[in-house]
Order: sequence, then structure tokens, then C-alpha cells
Amino acid sequence: MTDEKPEGPESSEDKNPEEPIVPAESEGAEADASAPEGAGDGDDLFVEDILAAAEAEENDPSAEHLADLKRVTAEYANYRRRTESEREVVRERAVGDAVRVLLPVLDDLDRAQKHGDLDGDGAFPTIAAKLRGAVEKLGVKPFGEVGEVFDPQRHEAIFQQPTPGATETTVLDVVETGYTIGSTLVRVARVVVATPAD
Repeated sequence: MTDEKPEGPESSEDKNPEEPIVPAESEGAEADASAPEGAGDGDDLFVEDILAAAEAEENDPSAEHLADLKRVTAEYANYRRRTESEREVVRERAVGDAVRVLLPVLDDLDRAQKHGDLDGDGAFPTIAAKLRGAVEKLGVKPFGEVGEVFDPQRHEAIFQQPTPGATETTVLDVVETGYTIGSTLVRVARVVVATPAD
């Protein structure tokens, strides 16, 4: 027989006979002893870090600048929206002023059409169509049709005629057409109104 030891895991006696064997509990105690002081106060340190970060954030001028930037951006957006709406109103008023000069001409064209002067082919009907087309391109819309319900905001009643069978006040005849540009009223329609007979 040989004096060889079987290969495999070495027994604890074979490791290092000079090192004392330390139980597992005492190893943990040594690890705690070797850790730096104050590491055991992890919760306190974490709270202190949060408080320090919050204080630094309060003193941080970039947060204040960001708030100022947001406020100025909102003010600019409101300013832009307001000026765009004001610009549209100013445009409508300017076009309305120009169209008011043309209203007598448009009224004459309406009267000529009622009398049949614009029927057929000729220079006068062509010029009338071009003038009305140019006015429409400016955004001017005529209103005031026979049969419309009378609206005192948009119609001016120059005559009321009691009509049998009428259930509500409606436009019976249009004397002068009304015009609007967008939301701006250029001129009310002057109309004869059919009222319910008593």
C-alpha cells in the first residue's frame, strides 16, 4: 500500500494548520469592524443627501431661469394669437371700408338684374359678373333672400306687411342686399317683412 492521499477536497486540517478556524458569525463582525465609520448610518446619510439636493435645487438659478423662460414663452404665444386675431379684424375693416364705396354700384346692379337688364350676352352683364366676382374674392358675402327669417341684427325692416298664413316674420322682398366680410357686418339688408296676420 502506498501513503498517498486520495485526490479530492482537502480536509480542514490540511488547509493551513497555523490559521485559526473562525466561525461564520465572527467573520461578519470583522467585516463590520473593517467598514468605514458612519457607513452604518445609511438612512441618515440618504436623508441628508436628499435635503442637500433640495436645498441646492432651491438655490439653483437654472430652475428660476426655466420658470422665467416658460412664462415668457406663454406670454409670447398669447401675444401672437392676439395680434393675429386683431390683424384679421383690421383687414376685415379695411376691406369693408373699400366695399362701402362700391355698395351703390352693387345696388344698381341688383336693380338692373331685377328689371332684366343683365339677361343675355353683352358688355353690361359681363362687367357686372366681373365686378361681383372681384367683390367675392375680397371675402364679401351677400345676404338677404326672400323667405329668410327676419333677424333684427342683420335685417332692417322698412315696411311690414301682414300676410295671411304667415306663422313667423320672414323677408317678403329685398330692397337692398346686406353684406358681410367674415364676422364683420358691412351693411344690413333693407327688407320688406311679412308678418303674421292678426
